[in-house]
Amino acid sequence: MKSALYCAAVAAALAMSPAASLQAAPVLPRAAPSWRLKDVDGNPVSSDQFKGKVVVLDFWATWCPPCRTEIPGFIQLQKKYAADGLVVVGVSVDTDGPGPVKKFMKEFGINYTVVMGDDAIVDAFSPIRGYPTTFIIDRDGLIRKSKLGRKPAAEFEKDVLEVLKPPAA
Repeated sequence: MKSALYCAAVAAALAMSPAASLQAAPVLPRAAPSWRLKDVDGNPVSSDQFKGKVVVLDFWATWCPPCRTEIPGFIQLQKKYAADGLVVVGVSVDTDGPGPVKKFMKEFGINYTVVMGDDAIVDAFSPIRGYPTTFIIDRDGLIRKSKLGRKPAAEFEKDVLEVLKPPAA
């Protein structure tokens, strides 16, 4: 996996580059890539487990300040909407193994699945230009929304609800 320093440098360079703002985002909706990773306890977790659910897939790291400030909002979303079919999955891009991530999860009270990411999942969901990068995947497996960086919890909840509870036709 790419080093944390490299990822931070690339994200900073892209944020300052005028060309970065001109690049087109991938057209949505698009099919979410399939994946299979291990959680922090070494158990296999795959995207197939979440068919029929709305998934918030968050690429994050313990060393990432915006990621850290966003996590309480994900914890609340998981509590509030799990019964409605929402699943939050954190994809840790930490390179020091699951030990520090498990400690972080306990410290923050993370109540959702966290898997250890690898280059294959990062490449599959690219472009990922920095962290956090978050995708909202609908019940049919289509990416409906994505974001780079932290977003206020109330605003992100509105985005989730548009996919979780679309207006009646």
